[in-house]
Amino acid sequence: MPRQHPRLASSISMPTLCLVLGLSAVPELALAETQPRHFQIPAGTLSSALTRFAGQAGVSLSVDPALVAGKQSPVLSGQYSVQEGFARLLQGTGLQLQAVGTDSYTLVPIASEGAALEIAPTTIQSLQAGAALEGERYAGGQVVRRGSQGLLGSRDFMDTPFSMTTYSSESIKAQQARTLSDMVASDPSVRTTNPAGGRFEQFTVRGFSLFNSDVSYGGLYGVLPTYSIDMEMADRVDIIKGPSQLINGISPRGSVGGGINIVPKHAGDAPLSEFTASYASDSQLGGAVDVSRRFGDQDQFGVRFNGVKQAGDTPWDKQSVDRQMAVVGLDFRGERLRLSTDFGHTERYTDAPQERVLVGALAKVPDADKVRHNYAQKWSKARTHDTFGMINGEFDVNDSLMVYGAVGARESNHDFLRHNVPISNDAGDFVVAPRGFTRDESVRTAIAGLRNWFDTGSVSHEVNLSASYFYMDFENGDTRYATGNSNLYDPVATPKPGLPTRPSSSTYTENRFTGVALSDTLGFLDDRLLLTLGARWQRVQVDDWEDGVKGETAYDEEKLSPSGGILFKATDQLSLYANYMEGLSQGKIAPGTASNEDEIFPPFISRQLEVGAKYDFGRYALTASAFRIKQPAYETNAVTRVFGPNGKRENTGLELSLFGEPVKGVRLLGGVMYIHSELKDTLDSRFDGNRAPATPSYNVNLGAEWDVPTVEGLTLTARGIHSSSQYLDQANSKKIDGWERYDLGARYAFKVEGRDVTLRASVENVLNDRYWASAGASDDSEAGLTLSAPRTWLLSTTVAF
Repeated sequence: MPRQHPRLASSISMPTLCLVLGLSAVPELALAETQPRHFQIPAGTLSSALTRFAGQAGVSLSVDPALVAGKQSPVLSGQYSVQEGFARLLQGTGLQLQAVGTDSYTLVPIASEGAALEIAPTTIQSLQAGAALEGERYAGGQVVRRGSQGLLGSRDFMDTPFSMTTYSSESIKAQQARTLSDMVASDPSVRTTNPAGGRFEQFTVRGFSLFNSDVSYGGLYGVLPTYSIDMEMADRVDIIKGPSQLINGISPRGSVGGGINIVPKHAGDAPLSEFTASYASDSQLGGAVDVSRRFGDQDQFGVRFNGVKQAGDTPWDKQSVDRQMAVVGLDFRGERLRLSTDFGHTERYTDAPQERVLVGALAKVPDADKVRHNYAQKWSKARTHDTFGMINGEFDVNDSLMVYGAVGARESNHDFLRHNVPISNDAGDFVVAPRGFTRDESVRTAIAGLRNWFDTGSVSHEVNLSASYFYMDFENGDTRYATGNSNLYDPVATPKPGLPTRPSSSTYTENRFTGVALSDTLGFLDDRLLLTLGARWQRVQVDDWEDGVKGETAYDEEKLSPSGGILFKATDQLSLYANYMEGLSQGKIAPGTASNEDEIFPPFISRQLEVGAKYDFGRYALTASAFRIKQPAYETNAVTRVFGPNGKRENTGLELSLFGEPVKGVRLLGGVMYIHSELKDTLDSRFDGNRAPATPSYNVNLGAEWDVPTVEGLTLTARGIHSSSQYLDQANSKKIDGWERYDLGARYAFKVEGRDVTLRASVENVLNDRYWASAGASDDSEAGLTLSAPRTWLLSTTVAF
């Protein structure tokens, strides 16, 4: 896990009579005060050390600045309770801790009278949990304060000069999320753009496309499965808004609207043994196991296993899904060395997977409410196998210098028998053109870097230097068969494909991305003003061959991309920030629906400017941001069917988000995103000023949980999701209506013979509305309408054993 060196809002050396340090405590802290935890606080001024410790411990500390002025603190490296940690930091200072309330303390001179807190002697232990702690969760446990930020390490969201939300494993369980598409449904900045019963997952972040290939695993791109990511392997989900090339490097498919990082599961301090039995309508039954243990005389070795098997029919006729996953995480916690390795295998089999609906030039937008049956042919299928793994390591050279590195790999085999759904008229007729498609992928990726903390006078520095390498080769096989006819509203069964009508062809592609990044976060005014300056040099190399003949679209380009961010902690609760980021992204690839299928376009540059504010109320938080992102626009010409660039698009937007527990027993999670997406510099200025396709003006999410006061352990849940209308094309000649989805649920936690049991029940799309959830992905090759999932029941029981 990344080493934590937080820069918290409070500072004891400011010229005020009393300053409140740290965070409002979570309910579990009363127990945590007496239980050892793992801390890593470098030597330095006493004010800085107390600030860091209070933030990591999640307590409040009020201090007279005069008491700590000029005092120094030793290194704190080991396992301590909250009280023991403070005692160690205060040793030899003439000060001691005094409780002034629940999870609140002050410092007093040892000679002063009063109810000073007596601290028993403690034995210093080596740092077994590594230098990083999982950040404290906001009340209710849905959102984590601290998230992984690639080059910049792990930071509290209040110290981050960009928008970011980290969802916890508790949130994943509460939503009964099976895949990443289920999990991101809570975020207003993210939308799923492929059918739930489809071959693959794809998303938009701030209106720009993000493929599964661009989802990182422990900070490494390309390691996770290409088409679907099971949530049972995720400990946390980091969602970063806006271009993230500085902190994460260039992504395999060139996403610019944001990034998603999956944090792998590793063994915690307490043993864990859980089994979850699940049901999803129509008749999907499954079981998942989560087991972890620590070993060694100081619990320095950890192992965690997660496995899942779920199979059965979905609510759509003819469709079934069978998914399997097994992931093992091993870790070592030494005094200065931390190592972890994660490896896994997933398989997914889908019969009759749904495709996006393509609307022809002479057809109107079909009526989603009339689509009552699965329009995919019974013989269509999707088979995916992914085997992956990675190794991470960190070593503290000394108290102010850390080196780190990671390597990862993946081998994947995919086999599809599918057909597009191109509606040609208002009646919903389309031609079924069967296509056999295979894809074999091989990925090798690595990062290495160092992180150095030091001061120059009154200015603190956190310097990060890293180098990255990503290699992926893949081979696509393509076979075509005789066509048939069907209808969107009244599907017609066509014969299973027999002999090919066109010889099989293959395309082989190699991608190599290399980069070097350097950043420095400078802290002024006792770290109340943080300035991050950085740049990443990136090189993109792409080569391709078709049936052994080298293609003409290969390229080798490089660019130095500067980025910067500034954050000012106006108060202990309020952070104001601004950032500018730009990055090089891999060029788009023409889709299978285009006449120039698989043509690779040159890299492009994206740019973002953002300003925002974050207010931390302790038990909950509010964030607001305004952003502008620019990049080239792409389209498939409606007449020629040629895919290529056409002008530029500019997304200007506002985001508001809320998470936490504003009222005890009531938790909220959601927000609003507004986007004004405009096309510019299109061919002959034909579409200038039009709205970019597949981009709603508004996304609204609001989820709520209520702990029923009269029934201990019972929680009722509800969620509403809304997206406004979207255009299908750059001409803005066709559009889909806005839509709403409502979910309801409940969970009940209790004990049976001392064992924890949790029952969960929820229903998604309670009203069983049928609507077009997306008009595709506005900035890439995958256009088409995404049909909503019908009413879906989810049931699960988790038992600790």
